[in-house]
Amino acid sequence: MEGNQKISCTVGSCKYNDKSEGLCTLNEIIVTPTEGCNTKQPDESKCSSYEYEK
Repeated sequence: MEGNQKISCTVGSCKYNDKSEGLCTLNEIIVTPTEGCNTKQPDESKCSSYEYEK
């Protein structure tokens, strides 16, 4: 599947969000676990590549 992956982004404050396309402009993102969270929901992880758009 390499080369066919797409990462969408709806976090408007992230500097890597291409707001016109709703895509993440990074070639790769880092996903890390949220410590002490065991909800079996998406909040158990977070995008560690996030940077605030200044």
